[in-house]
Amino acid sequence: MTPPTAVRRTAEPRPRTERATTWLRARLGRAVVLAYIAALFAPGPGLWLREPHPLPAAHLALNTGPFLLCLLLFSAGLQVRLRALGRLVRRPRVLVAGLALHLAIPLAVVPFVAHLLRYTPDSDGGSGLLTAMILTVAMPVAAGATVWTDTGDGDQPAMVGLVLISTLASPLTTPFLLGTLAPLLSGGYGHALAASGRVAQDGFALTSVVLPCAAGLVGSLVLPAQWHGRLLGTIVPAALAGSPALTYVNASGALSSVLARPRPLLIAAALGVAALICGLSFALGRIAARALRLEAGTASSLTLACGMNNSSASAVLITTSLPGKPHLLLPVLAYGLLQKTAASLVVARSQPVRPPQS
Repeated sequence: MTPPTAVRRTAEPRPRTERATTWLRARLGRAVVLAYIAALFAPGPGLWLREPHPLPAAHLALNTGPFLLCLLLFSAGLQVRLRALGRLVRRPRVLVAGLALHLAIPLAVVPFVAHLLRYTPDSDGGSGLLTAMILTVAMPVAAGATVWTDTGDGDQPAMVGLVLISTLASPLTTPFLLGTLAPLLSGGYGHALAASGRVAQDGFALTSVVLPCAAGLVGSLVLPAQWHGRLLGTIVPAALAGSPALTYVNASGALSSVLARPRPLLIAAALGVAALICGLSFALGRIAARALRLEAGTASSLTLACGMNNSSASAVLITTSLPGKPHLLLPVLAYGLLQKTAASLVVARSQPVRPPQS
């Protein structure tokens, strides 16, 4: 017989913030797709949001993209129980495996795709597309992966740890990957890739990723339980809404130029190459998780970390290092959309089937 207290607890309505969080989680994948569609046909507000805007009564300017990125990472850190993160550090198998796969998968996938592109009629063997993809897969694990982990039943401490360790190691891993894969390119793209590597070492990734996540971890540690719960009830729904908003802001500039001067063959090639690299990355991550015999939640997090890279950072690098080749943003944006689509599938598979409540 069910205790009366349990009946009363089940009958209580859920708080409004919890209902909002559940509603947003269930629709995150569709919201991301709608963000790309909005960036294609209505990029104006996104272009406006990309510009810094002075804050009233303050000598600061608000950059919407970095602000939303910080919000996502602060939310991720705030949801991590430090004891769980401590156990992860003491048993670092997942962190070591994730960092090793972060290096190994691009070294395996990109040469394979480069070999396939040699059989295409492209005069430079697809070096432009490869440049964009190398800059994408060499980036740290995407901060948005923490949102997808939270959407499903993934291991959030493991995901936050993978984001942090890949970002902390990026001053070493990114130049290594760019330098190792540059010989696959022709037509001057190798030199452009080297220039992009120098830009990537400026340290901004560390401050924009590590600091907000660390702030969330500190909040989880020092805040009283009641305050911590209230803050979670505000920050988590805001971060879930901020994820598609960040996608819209990042995609607005490049997709508006595609609509102005459509190039069907380039669009098809960008989608094909991005889909191949994205699919292989997720597949190899899933195979590695099975080989390590990880629990379902941890396996889901490791798979997401293998397939999701910080495409926003690579888009900035392309804009900075190759300003005369905006078409190279196409495969980056395609990869960003595809990795979110693949993430939604991974999350759906990782969720256990719950019996209906009577």
